[in-house]
Parts: sequence; C-alpha cells; structure tokens
Amino acid sequence: MNILLRRIVDRLVRTGNLKVTGPNGATFQFGDGTGELVHLRINTRHAERTITFHPTLAFPEAFMEGELDFLEGDVLSFLHLVYRNMGPTSSIDAAWARAIEGLRVAFRRLQQINTAGRAKRNVERHYDLSGELYRLFLDKDMQYSCAYFERPDMTLEEAQLAKKRHIAAKLRMKPGQNVLDIGSGWGGLGLYLAKSFDAEVLGVTLSTEQHAVATERARAEGLDDRVHFEIRDYRSLSERFDRIVSVGMFEHVGVNHYRAFFDKVATLLKPDGVMLLHSIGRAGPPTATNPFIRKHIFPGGYIPALSEVLPHVEKAGLFVTDVEILHLHYAETLKHWRERFMANRERAKDIYDERFCRMWEFYLSGSEAAFRWQDLMVFQIQLARANDAVPLTRDYIGKCEKALAMHEMAHGAVAERAPKAKRARKVSEKE
Repeated sequence: MNILLRRIVDRLVRTGNLKVTGPNGATFQFGDGTGELVHLRINTRHAERTITFHPTLAFPEAFMEGELDFLEGDVLSFLHLVYRNMGPTSSIDAAWARAIEGLRVAFRRLQQINTAGRAKRNVERHYDLSGELYRLFLDKDMQYSCAYFERPDMTLEEAQLAKKRHIAAKLRMKPGQNVLDIGSGWGGLGLYLAKSFDAEVLGVTLSTEQHAVATERARAEGLDDRVHFEIRDYRSLSERFDRIVSVGMFEHVGVNHYRAFFDKVATLLKPDGVMLLHSIGRAGPPTATNPFIRKHIFPGGYIPALSEVLPHVEKAGLFVTDVEILHLHYAETLKHWRERFMANRERAKDIYDERFCRMWEFYLSGSEAAFRWQDLMVFQIQLARANDAVPLTRDYIGKCEKALAMHEMAHGAVAERAPKAKRARKVSEKE
C-alpha cells in the first residue's frame, strides 16, 4: 500500500475498524478499533494507484473488475465506516475538497444535455437490461422506485402498494379521468389507477423493454382498451390530461431541462388538473452526480436539490399545493432490493457475468448508504394550475388511502376488472 494512500486513509478514518491489505501482502490498521471490522484487500498496483488519485470512481471500478475484494465486511459496511468519518470534523483538507466539488458542479451541465435522442440512449443503458434481472429483486408489480413504509414491518410488496395508494390519494383521482404517466416503467402504477378508478391512462416511456412488458400486462389484464403505453418522449405530447403523474423519471431530465419540463406539463394539464411529481432529491445544496453512477449506472442522470426545482415551477405558472419529504423510505426499499439481489446473485450472474454482479452490488449498496447516511431523500411535489384544485387541509389523503386499502383487502389487492368502476365510485364517495 503506497505511502500517499496510507496517509489519505489515515487522515480520513479516525473512528471505526478498518484493515487494508495491499498488493504486496502488507496489512495496515486504521481507526480506533471500534465497531464492525471491515477488511479489504487491494489486489493490484493499478487499483492502488487509481484509488489514490480518484477514489470515488476508481474504488467501485476496482471492486467491479476484481482488483479489490472484501475479506471481512462488505460494500455497505465499508461505506458506513467512511461516511461516519466524513463531515465538518473530517481531517481531510476542507478547502481542497470544496475546490474539487466546485469543479464537478461547474461541469455538470455538460453531462446533462439530455436531448430526445440522448435521453433515449441513456434510458436504454439501464432500463433495457433484461426484465429477468429486475424480477430477481423487485416486488411482484415491478415497482422500481421508492416504496412507502406506513409501518416498519411492512413487506416490500405491501410498501409498494402503499406507495401507489399514497400517490393516487394525492392525485385526487376521480372515476373516469384521463391520466398521463410520464416514465411509466413496467406499467404497474398506470394499471393500478385504471383498475382502482376506471381511469383512461397513457403511459410514456423511452425503454423498449419496459414498454413491451407494460403493454403485455395491460393486454393480459383486459385493460388494453383503456391503458396504453407508448415509446414516446413526453416533449412530443400535445393532449391535455385531468391528472399527470411522474415517478422516478425526473432524475433523468437534467438540470438544463427543468424549465422545459415544467413548461410542458403546464400545457398538458387541464385548468382544474393535478400533478404529482415523485423524485429522488438532495437535502443539501446542489452538487454533481457521483462519477461511478454517472458512468456505469445512470448516464445523464442528476439528483436535484429542491432549490433547483421550485424556481422553474414558479416560472411555469404552476401552484405548489403540497410538498412531502420521504426520508429513509428509500433506504429501506434499497435494503430489500439489495438483500433480494444478493440472495439471487448466482442467477444474475447467469444472465450477465461476475463483473456486472459486482457493479450492481456496489450500486445498490452505495445507493442505500447515500439515503441512510448522507443527504439523499425523496420528494413528492403536488402541482396544480389553480390554487383551489385540492382541499384546504391534507385530511383527504389519509381518507382516500384508507378507503383504497379497505377495498383492496375486500377484493384481494386491486382485483378483477368486472367490478372496478363500482369500486371506484365507492372510493370516491368515501373521500
């Protein structure tokens, strides 16, 4: 282990219990010996050198390539140790760290020029992976976004269903409305709204794989006359909708395009319409995308601070009628995903390879760590074109959720198609 890397690690890790074995076999101890032992081995001098000068990218890449292994502990426990040692009291030169971060922020717009063509290519990199891979760790409805844990002991399936109820309640759904789902994924939310409220749903996505699955699901459930999924950029739409929902798509818009996004949805929303935007956000100030995530997982992606989002909402002439922060809900969601992925790791390896499995292990663990111990969160912003589009208090949200839950229990989740319109009327009456 080279002298410079040893000095950097020694200055960073003051608490905790870290051992690092270098390419020459020598082992060094860092921290005060408290807590769970994390012992990693750097297998090559190449990895040792690159980690020294660009750790945020080189460390996960070294793990991906098998140039770094964990002998004790794992990615999540290592990141927990690192984040415990970061912050105002860190021994790392704060001025140097701020300078590096300033450069990253300065160049972020160049990394987020998400034109229609580039946006589709970026989506293909992640969402057009094999559907079998996602089935290994997602819930049965294939919800690839933050779940809503009304109770800590909820299963992933229960929490994802609660998330759909929560969104439907905030949308103020009424029977027979038409809904636009921007970034419709594998179709679960659109199908839920159609079945629960007899809604007409248009879901748009840039993913060929997701579109095929969602379309088949609508056909199989007998809903393809009212639920349509299209491979289409939201910017090409001209119809107007009673309700617009977007879950887990805004992270791919890019800071350069926020004004265009809100201007567009303002034209697509009817005068008395309501929109619900659900996105990963940052509790701290604006920053740049993690280089590992940008390069290997979500090219063109960016997680915004609310301070970057709300000014564009205002300029588009939309009213912010509700904002909710879901803190730690995504950490718990990612815990479920990580555990399921690791339990099915060999099957994932059969679909892809060992390098891919290591990349995704780091992605899922790193994402959970960021939500659990850093400043990531999820925000839900309710928007309207009229300031009287929703009630004066938030009581309606809980009432609608309760009504939906009761009908789901009585009919086995969102049951067969035949009685759906009747159930939708009942839900509406109970609100």
